[in-house]
Amino acid sequence: MQQKIVPHQTARNSQDLLDAGLISQNQAKDIDQTSENFSMAITPEMMELINPDDPNDPIARQFIPSLEEFNVLPEEFADPIGDEPFTKVKGIVHRYPDRLLLKPLHVCAVYCRFCLRREQVGSDGEGLSPTELEEALDYIRSHSEVWEVILSGGDPLILSKSRLSYIIRALDTIEHVEVIRIHTRVPVVAPSRVDAEMVQALKVKTPVYVVLHANHPRELTEEAIAACDQLVDHGIPMLSQSALLKGINDDPQTMAQLMRRLTRARVKPYYLHHGDLAQGTSHFRTSIEEGQAIMRSLRGDLSGLCQPTYVLDIPGGHGKVPIGPTYLQKEGEGDRYQVEDPWSNLHTYPPTI
Repeated sequence: MQQKIVPHQTARNSQDLLDAGLISQNQAKDIDQTSENFSMAITPEMMELINPDDPNDPIARQFIPSLEEFNVLPEEFADPIGDEPFTKVKGIVHRYPDRLLLKPLHVCAVYCRFCLRREQVGSDGEGLSPTELEEALDYIRSHSEVWEVILSGGDPLILSKSRLSYIIRALDTIEHVEVIRIHTRVPVVAPSRVDAEMVQALKVKTPVYVVLHANHPRELTEEAIAACDQLVDHGIPMLSQSALLKGINDDPQTMAQLMRRLTRARVKPYYLHHGDLAQGTSHFRTSIEEGQAIMRSLRGDLSGLCQPTYVLDIPGGHGKVPIGPTYLQKEGEGDRYQVEDPWSNLHTYPPTI
């Protein structure tokens, strides 16, 4: 068994992974070649979870670069969900009437190899300058239809606590903004960042929701759960979003365990994303039919609290739609239906008397 060395800092190149005992010398060249195009960062917390003896380790697959990323299919895009046409000012993506994205930075604590914004984020990712941030906030102030602001990026929770606090408090003063949502991986990948100072930065009159990105049950360590407790115990509700990923969570047992662990941690499962058509990510994508089969299994076996909505972000900026399995079919010309129960049995509705 390969000796695993406890890492003390974020890995940003193959040498860091070699020093941590997580890869072989033969893997290093491939990793360096891939990370020339897309940044690599793996926090110590995630490196701790990697089993170097498992070539298909689900944590390693999410974060360690692979030559498979050079396989770009014709149907893949640099901007797979169409952010660009809806970027009204720098840092603002306004696709839906009542909500928009505010992206104050393009840096993350870790870089997922399947990221839909992998062309934009990275260690040299450009964030908003103070002037650009004010222009973005002015856009929100001038659009009274905006009911919800979603902080994304990049990962908003790696902002300095003072800058995070400034943004949250600026949004809190905008009367028509009634909900603030934050998309983040930090409670899982860098849980020590979630402390009293961060909680204080998020505590404003406007409701703040934190949406946690987690893809495998092993990510929900004791430290990650404690970070979630910090938020929830102080009145900050949490939801989750996960990506359906081949070889990582594309089986009913793993997905069920993930959803149960999230729910047990008081993180309500929200979205399960079908893999986006980001360039060089085909090795992570399942078929829609495979995703629907997993959702059928969850519906039959898990509490309603554990059910995410399986969604597809339509390429080109056409929005997000649920694509879960259907259980209802029209029967004949009247108001009668065939309904399939979670165990694949068919029933007539209303029942035949």
